[in-house]
Amino acid sequence: MKSQSTMICCLMLFLTTECSQYRAKIHIKDGDKRQHPEEKPKTRRIQEKCHGPCITSSNCSQPCALPFRGEIGFTCNQNKWQKSTETCTSLSVEMLFQDLNSASRLSVAAPSIPLRILDFRAPEPRESVAQVIRRSCPRDYACIIDVVKSAEATSGNIAFIVELLKNISTDLSDNVTKEKMKSYSEVANHILDTAAISNWAFIPDRNASSDLLQSVNSFARQLHLRNASENIVDEPFIQTKGFHISHNTAEESFRFSGNTNNTAEGILGMVEIPQHELWKLPANASQAITIAFPTLGAVLKEDHLPNASLPRPVNGLVLSVILPDRLQQIFLTFEKINKSQSARAQCVGWHSRKRRWDEKACEKTLDINNKVKCRCNYTNAVMSFSILMSPISIDDKILDYITRIGLSVSILSLVLCLLIEATVWSRVVVTEISYMRHVCIVNIAVSLLTANVWFIISSNFSKKAQDHNWCIAMTFFSHFFYLSLFFWMLFKALLIIYGILVVFHRMMKSRMMAIGFVIGYGFPLIIAGTTVAITMPEKGYMRHDACWLNWDNTKALLAFAIPALVIVAVNLLVVLVVAVNTQRPFIGSSKSQDVAIIRRISKNVAILTPLLGLTWGFGVATLIKGNSLIFHIIFALLNAFQGFFILLFGTIMDHKIRDALRMKMSSLKGPTRVAENASLSPTNGSKLMNR
Repeated sequence: MKSQSTMICCLMLFLTTECSQYRAKIHIKDGDKRQHPEEKPKTRRIQEKCHGPCITSSNCSQPCALPFRGEIGFTCNQNKWQKSTETCTSLSVEMLFQDLNSASRLSVAAPSIPLRILDFRAPEPRESVAQVIRRSCPRDYACIIDVVKSAEATSGNIAFIVELLKNISTDLSDNVTKEKMKSYSEVANHILDTAAISNWAFIPDRNASSDLLQSVNSFARQLHLRNASENIVDEPFIQTKGFHISHNTAEESFRFSGNTNNTAEGILGMVEIPQHELWKLPANASQAITIAFPTLGAVLKEDHLPNASLPRPVNGLVLSVILPDRLQQIFLTFEKINKSQSARAQCVGWHSRKRRWDEKACEKTLDINNKVKCRCNYTNAVMSFSILMSPISIDDKILDYITRIGLSVSILSLVLCLLIEATVWSRVVVTEISYMRHVCIVNIAVSLLTANVWFIISSNFSKKAQDHNWCIAMTFFSHFFYLSLFFWMLFKALLIIYGILVVFHRMMKSRMMAIGFVIGYGFPLIIAGTTVAITMPEKGYMRHDACWLNWDNTKALLAFAIPALVIVAVNLLVVLVVAVNTQRPFIGSSKSQDVAIIRRISKNVAILTPLLGLTWGFGVATLIKGNSLIFHIIFALLNAFQGFFILLFGTIMDHKIRDALRMKMSSLKGPTRVAENASLSPTNGSKLMNR
């Protein structure tokens, strides 16, 4: 009996010792934070990379240094280990409520924070995290703020906090007050600090940033405003404002300013609800809430548009809007973060279900003085908006230089072409065929010259909201004259076929002129006018960033592309017919005759190619995704310099025009020489002497 008593005492002593050691381990792990919550632990990296051979695309992991739990993942890239993921966390459910003496009664039962993220130690779980928050600090949820803010914003802690906010938004979003929204935003602000943004890249869950945005928006949707207008949250990296709006409210706007880095300079943003949208509301007051995120865009930038060839980072505030369901359209103004002249802006909305930027949600209405104004469609799936930066690549600059230089040369060449035609007109239009040929060349030159002038004006035109009608006019005239160019080329091709196939019958000049002007100007006018009539009611006639036909919404650009490509195909067949009908060599002809025929065919093809617009056929190659830059350069060169080619092959290389120019120059020199001879005659000389 004595031995049994001794054994029981020893066993109790052993259990007491083990319990003390277990509590000591917990204090080692979390004790520093408990005793000094204001001091943030610094992550010490014992091993910055993996040991062993580094084979490309291979992976390894290392445990996090104490007091953090989790691991750091590495990937071998170019014979070097590079960090790819990190789950180092110091936060746990126990720590959140350690001062409330309730850790032993916490549960992770759904809906709650998953066990894989939270460090759960309770032997008999009975309450969820949401239930403890509701019981401990139901008024403002402030009981978790100090612990969260004292934790270093590592990738693991960021994931923990995102999951915490997600659960609060799901389970505790009933009757959200201003105080609750402040506490909620204060927690979110901690992981949106500029010092924490770089750690988002190593979170294994790539949807964490989207989850945060969705959670904040969902929580704010349940917010109840007490006053007509309130500045609810004014944290450095998240700001919230609210207004009461109704049918009688004047046009309402919300202005924000936030820092995207550690400088004092703020980036501005504004949300406007237009008057015609407010008229949709009932007489009783509704509420509108807007949230600004200065730094969240840096996290969402990796989810750029799927059809973009280059990454397009967010270049402004991310503005979330919570409106009554009846409202569908808003205006947003963004100040650019990157104010480089080469940074083009794209208005976008974040699609919460697709988890990506949606370019169809917004349309750019103004881009001037580093400010971009967007007209966006508000839906339950698209509530957050921003602008993306689309940098101009070196390839774009090369093509831009080629186009500008080519158009300048082309315009000068076309003016010279028209002057030459006017000079020699009476000497070269001696037959019906020659008359119509030069009528075609003149109208081709006039159409291309006018189209190029409109193109230059529209490309340098700053598209402002108040100049909308001017932009419509420029788009219409550019479309009309480019179509006229192609239809006059088609008429010239038909004249060539007519001359080849019909030998003994000639059509009257007046009839050919009527047909030419109907084809050259009538058909383009019908197509251009129909395009405006169909697409203008849908506000899809023009592009949002330029005065030219829209493609994204209504495919109005097809009204130019389809006729142009069909005409190019028809004209190509005409060139082939001309090449085939060129004089063939006789049997037994000499080699020199064969060479002469080849030269004649080459000359005909070279002359007809620019006059019939065959160079535009290279545009098909540029539409193929991933094609080489060389096709874009060839297309830009051939079409930008098309006016020069028309002058060269259509005018200068025409021997009749050259002969007419020589005769004109001789006739001008003739009277000059007669006058000179008369002034030097003896009779005229004696008169001068007598004076």
